[in-house]
Amino acid sequence: MSPDDIPISFRSSPRGLRKRDLSDFLRRIARGREVMCLLSDDGELRRLNRRFRGKNYATDVLSFPNGNGGEIAISLDRAAAQAREQGHALADEVRILMLHGVLHLKGFDHETDSGEMARAERRWRKRLGLPDGLIERTARDGARR
Repeated sequence: MSPDDIPISFRSSPRGLRKRDLSDFLRRIARGREVMCLLSDDGELRRLNRRFRGKNYATDVLSFPNGNGGEIAISLDRAAAQAREQGHALADEVRILMLHGVLHLKGFDHETDSGEMARAERRWRKRLGLPDGLIERTARDGARR
């Protein structure tokens, strides 16, 4: 696989998502890394999360680093719900989740770093014209409680 041929696997074909557009976006943010992306549902993300992280719930995005890249898996069920909650398009939410996943593949970890991943995600989102990312939402929603 070459970085110019980023595979995206759809378990289903949701309306409003074009494989070519998402592949082009992923290639742009992967920057020469070999990345594969699975777009699936809550059931599959729950199974993957349980198997690889020991957490028995569906999550929105999982990252599996491997050498010069890795794999990311995204729940389209979670993405659709989050897009509705945030008031933006499903395609934008999938792009946000791809960006978050790719940053993890690049070695960032918002749970243990000192804000480096949040800053990187913010720079990328601004450059790409994307709405608030996962880290900002968590910080914003946590501040409201």
